[in-house]
Amino acid sequence: MTEQVFIQQLSQMPEGMKKELFVFMEYLMFKYKSKPSSPMATKVEGKNEKKPLKAGFLKGTFILADDFDVPLEDFKEYMP
Repeated sequence: MTEQVFIQQLSQMPEGMKKELFVFMEYLMFKYKSKPSSPMATKVEGKNEKKPLKAGFLKGTFILADDFDVPLEDFKEYMP
């Protein structure tokens, strides 16, 4: 689709539809910026650099209960 056809169709849309289209365009821009391997992606200067993850960066995020390994009552009939 050429830009001229897009602009022509955009000018014929009601205002609510234009707003919805704008939100969808923002979504597509975000989606393809976060996937640089996509053929439609455009490289943004300085945005494609990822910081290396450090071991233990999620420490304290997840907490397991003390009885996590205790067998459940529902499965007693299947246990030896």
